[in-house]
Formats: sequence, C-alpha cells, structure tokens
Amino acid sequence: MASVYDFTAAAIDGSELPLERFRGSALLIVNVASRCGFTPQYAGLEALHERYADKPFEVLGFPCNQFGQQEPGKAAEIASFCSTTYGVGFPMFDKVEVNGPNRHPLFAWLTEQKKGFLGSRDIKWNFTKFLTDREGQVVARYAPQVEPQALQADIEKLI
Repeated sequence: MASVYDFTAAAIDGSELPLERFRGSALLIVNVASRCGFTPQYAGLEALHERYADKPFEVLGFPCNQFGQQEPGKAAEIASFCSTTYGVGFPMFDKVEVNGPNRHPLFAWLTEQKKGFLGSRDIKWNFTKFLTDREGQVVARYAPQVEPQALQADIEKLI
C-alpha cells in the first residue's frame, strides 16, 4: 500500500525533498496561497508547527495558483511573504497544481484517499487540509474554512 512517504516534491528552494524525510510523523498537508481570504490561516498553521515542535508532527505547505490566481508569485516571493508576514517555519514547497491533468502526484494520491464533498476528488479552494497518521496514511480531509486550531484534538490522537 502506498503512503505519503512514497512521494517527492520540490521544496521552496527548488531542491527535491523526499517525504520519506518525515517518516514516523503525522503530517498536515495544506495547499496554500498568499492572496486568499484564508491566508491568515498561515498564523494558525505556524501555531500548530510551534505547539508540536517536539512531537512527531509536521505541517507541510504547498502553494497553488489554481484558485482565483491567488498565488501568482515565484518561489522566492512566496517564501519571503510567508516568512516576513507570518513567521512561517514549517516546510514550504514550490508551487503545485492540485487538480486537473497536471495535478502533482502527491495530491492525486491524497484526493484519491479522502474524497471531498459528494465524493469529489477535486480540491475546491485554497487551504484544503489533509491529515496523515504516523504510518503515512490519510486519516482526514478538512475544508478550507476549518481553522487550523480546530484540528488539535485530531492531531493529538496521532502523536
């Protein structure tokens, strides 16, 4: 059976980052954007990152420009915005597509494991969240409007 650890993605600095690096940790994987109404959730995601820094848990941010062109910048601009505006210290990745024919393989797998509203695989908007357990299996999918702090009980069950 596949797991989240079988995938590799380009980090925000352009280097290839195997998700194997996070083996044994629960992961919160989020498609993010800098110019979205949900962008303030970066603060909540960073709060989770800091709260569980000494636990087997990690937040992973994947910028995406597929929803209202709300992530138009290049990787360096995105990294600067996240660091300067929200103090993001969790791993960030280069821009990906989460829907359609160029959907990143990680998101193809995530959306197959946990479908959204009415069984749709497609992600509806920025800040959709996927929670994996410490074995790399998807245990939950959360809609964009679900605030990061609302996930604490679910995270604590896994770590």
